[in-house]
Order: sequence, then C-alpha cells, then structure tokens
Amino acid sequence: MAGFEAWNKRALVRTAPYLRPYRRHLLAIVTSSIISTSAYVSVPLIVKTVIDGPLREGDRAGVLRWALLVGALALLELVLAFTRRTLLAIVATSLETALRDDLYAQLQRLDVGFHDRWQSGQLLSRAMTDLAIIRRFVAFGAVFFVLISVQILVIFGVLLTLHVPLALLTFVAAVPVVLLCRRFERDYHQVVRRIQDQTGDLTTSIEEGARGIRVLKAFGRWRESHAAYAVRCQEIHDSQLERIRLHTKFVWLLGTVPNLTLTAVLLAGVLAVGSGGLTLGGLVAFVSYVLLLVFPLELLAWIMALAGEAESAAVRVYEVFDTEPAVADGPGAVELSSVRGEVRFEGVGFTYPASERTALAGIDLTVHPGETMAVVGATGCGKTTLVTLLTRLHDPTVGRITLDGHDLRDLTVSSLRSNVGFAFEEPTLFSASVRENLLMGAPDADEDEVRQAIEVSQAGFAYDLPWGLDTRIGEQGLSLSGGQRQRLALARAIIGRPAILVLDDPLSALDVHTEALVQEALRPLLASSTVFLVVHRPSTVAMADRALLLEEGRLVAVGSHHDLLAREPRYRAVLSEAVEDIDEEVAVP
Repeated sequence: MAGFEAWNKRALVRTAPYLRPYRRHLLAIVTSSIISTSAYVSVPLIVKTVIDGPLREGDRAGVLRWALLVGALALLELVLAFTRRTLLAIVATSLETALRDDLYAQLQRLDVGFHDRWQSGQLLSRAMTDLAIIRRFVAFGAVFFVLISVQILVIFGVLLTLHVPLALLTFVAAVPVVLLCRRFERDYHQVVRRIQDQTGDLTTSIEEGARGIRVLKAFGRWRESHAAYAVRCQEIHDSQLERIRLHTKFVWLLGTVPNLTLTAVLLAGVLAVGSGGLTLGGLVAFVSYVLLLVFPLELLAWIMALAGEAESAAVRVYEVFDTEPAVADGPGAVELSSVRGEVRFEGVGFTYPASERTALAGIDLTVHPGETMAVVGATGCGKTTLVTLLTRLHDPTVGRITLDGHDLRDLTVSSLRSNVGFAFEEPTLFSASVRENLLMGAPDADEDEVRQAIEVSQAGFAYDLPWGLDTRIGEQGLSLSGGQRQRLALARAIIGRPAILVLDDPLSALDVHTEALVQEALRPLLASSTVFLVVHRPSTVAMADRALLLEEGRLVAVGSHHDLLAREPRYRAVLSEAVEDIDEEVAVP
C-alpha cells in the first residue's frame, strides 16, 4: 500500500539498526506468523474434507478426528498469538526508548539557533506523541500488514485450486480495493500531519501556560490565555472529526466490496455446484475463504490509518534527526588542553539567521590573560551576543575569535566549554537538588570547591534549606527568590575556577549590600581568569580592569573606566541612564 511504502522508505529502513539487537525476536515473530497463517487458512480446507468425506459417508469417528485437529490448531494459534504479542511488545518498546534517547541526544547537539526557531511544544510532541505512534505501528500495524498480506496471497492461491472462474471473479473485485487505498492514503496523510502540527502548537500553549502561571495570575489574563487555548483545542477537534469522517467513509467503502463479492460468488457458486463443476464442500470452502477475506480487508483500513499516522510521525521525527547542528566540531578539531586566556576578536560580525538582524559588526578587540573586561552599552546594542560567541552558542558570521591563538571553530566544542564558566542574566535552574545544579558547571568539583563557590556568591542560604544542598529546588528554581537563583547560578559558573569566565550582569537581582559582598569576594577569583563582565549597573564596572563600549553592534571605545568617563560622553550617558533606572526602581514603593 502507498502509505506503508512511503513510511517504509522514510522510517522503517532507517530504524533497522535499532532492530538488529532483536533479530531473534523478529525471527520468532515471523516464524509464528507463518505457522499461525497456515493454521488459520487450513480450516476451510478441513471443512471441505469433512463435508465431502466423513460427513457424507456418516463416519462420526472421522468427523471427531477432524474436529480435534481443528481444536488443536486453534489452541496452537492462541499460544503463538500470545508469544508473538509478548515479543512484539519487547521489540516495539525498546525501539521507542532507543529512538527517544537518540532524539534527546540530537536535541542536545543542536545549536541554540535551532531551539530559538522551534517551539518547545513541537519538540515535545515529536519526542512523546510521534514516537508512540511509530511504536504502535511497529508493534501492531506492520506485523498485521505482513500477516494479512500473507493470508490474502495464500487464500487467493487456494481459491485458484478450488475453482478458477470464481477465483478470477474474486481477483477482479480486488481492483477497487487497491484504488480506494491509494486515494485514502493521500487524503489521510494531509489530515494527520495537520493534527500532529496542531498538537505541537497546543502542547506549546499548555507549557507556556504552566511556566507563566505567575504572570497570568498577576495580570489577571487567565481568561485570554484560556481563550487562545480553546481556539487551538477547537482546531484539533475539527481536524479529528475530519479524520474520523474520512476513515469511516473508507471503512464503509472497503467493507462494501467483499460483501458484493460474496453475493456474486454465492450465485456463481450455486450454478457451478448445479453443473457439477464444484462440490458442495468446495463451495462451502470457497465461501469460507471469501468470508476470511472480509476481516483482513476491514483490518486493512485500520492499518492504512495507522500507517498514515506513522508516516507523518516519522517525517516529523526525522526532521529533527536530519537537522545538522550549525555549531559542531569541524574536521580536525583539537582538544583544548591548557589555557592562558588571551582572547582576540578579529573583524567579528554576527547576524541572527531567523530575523536577519545584524547584532555585531567589525569587532576588533584583544583581552589579555587574567584581565577583566567590562562590556557596556545601551539595551539591544549586542552585549549578550558578544559574550555568547565565546562559548560557541553561536559562531560569528564574519571574522573569527581566537583563544590563545586558536580559532574557536578549530577547537572541540566540549573542550572549549569545559574551560568557560557562564552566568546568564536570567538564571536557569533545573528540577534537581542544589548540589546537582551547582555541579553542572564542574561535575568533578570536590566539597571544598563547592563550599568556596557558595561563599563567594553569598549563597549560604542553601545550607539552611530543609535538606541542605540535597534539597530539590523545583522546576526552574521557582521556589527560590530571584536573587537566590542568581547567586546559585553565579556559584555554578565559578566552581572549578574556569580559565574564561563570562558574567552577564550576574548581580542585577541582588540588593546593594549583597552585591558589595559578592563583588569583594569575587575580586581574588577574577584575577586568575580572563573575565568578560556584562555591565548594567555602574557599580559593577569598578570590578573591571578595562571597559568597552558597544553602540548598535559596533565597538566605539575601549579603555579604563576613569579614562572613558573623562573622554567619552557616550560612555557617561549610558552609565547615567543606568543610574537613573536604578533610582527609579528604588523610588517605587
């Protein structure tokens, strides 16, 4: 069938490596299927033999023997079906697990730009719903397709041995079935793909509603949020009804064909028996085989629907698998062993692919080992973009960045990032213990290094939590205050004393007193690392050896804080605006 063939080309062949460990299971499944089919198809022939032999001759013992044989075949079929379904469950579930593991690994390999472009709900839908659809098809649809294909071929072969003209009549009736299947596959695939995309959109809405529940409640916008959610629900509802109507119509038309064929076979068969061309037992067997075709054809409608869904699901999953990371290890990438910490920007420019917005242009800069460089500029000038290039969250679209003379693109991503500590402006914590969150930056850090990082970041509150550092802090760390989350994120960045330290306004959520304590504790640590310090508060600039000023993505001035204050009015203006913003925040009751 068209749907099965398309899915086979795109997904089944590509999933073959996942099935190799289960070759014995698959062999047992195929063997049991062949034996089951043989037993199933032999029953009408046994009925023919009984009618034309023992029953006509009045041999009750002979009838009993044949009846016992049919009972034994039925018992054998039950045992084989149980074994087959158990093995199929093992294979299909293992396949789904392996695919999901690899999909998650692929999502981790893909660059930040990919995740910026894709809705998280769409990715969740592929990782959960679509893989479950593929599992169901492998566990049931594919096997039943093989079973009914073998059954139909064997039955048609037996029909030819019983009565050729009636068999040809049955063959002719199969033509509209093939045409119906092709028509259904094309239309069904379009509807199913739309439903799966809509499911991804709905998943995004649910996720955003859950993560943004505080904002929705604070602004009293839950009704508007629910209204948008209801619109997406209605879209899926309408598409599902369209799918059901299409499938029901297909089942009805597919069921009509064998019933009409049965009527024609009965009429022609009676005439054949009357003319002596067919025995009564032969007619009963022939009609039985035609009736046996009814169930496979009805089952075919279900399999075609499942195949269409699996095809669409496989396309969606392999859209992720087939995406090449924009940031990856290049040919001949080398491990970064020892780091002095000299960083150079050579004609660096960057344009975001999705929006085609140029964030940086013509950046030339040298930062010496052990130097702390403050990055200053108005909102939207490219400060965060500049520092994220250091960890290859993005690669420059123009120019290059070097570390100790090595182009960052010539280094392995893992070795580069293992030497860089990063504290983002918006701290992201995970649903895990405090310790697990802290060790994310340095998994091998010992207890003394953890304690020192906590002391430097003024995050001692973590010891006062119910289970200390082993306390689980909940999703996104929302059980903590903004300042607490920011201090833990800072501690995570500085554990292990990374050679390159990037701090993207890491103290913005702290009060003035705590900020001063953190700055004082950070000074000795900064001396041993090359530090990029994104500044929003003027007080933070005092921690830097030099400062650079960005304006609309261009580097317009570099120098010491006092030097820039004296000679650069744009620098003074940016810091003055920051002071005014802080004063306004303090003045708010």
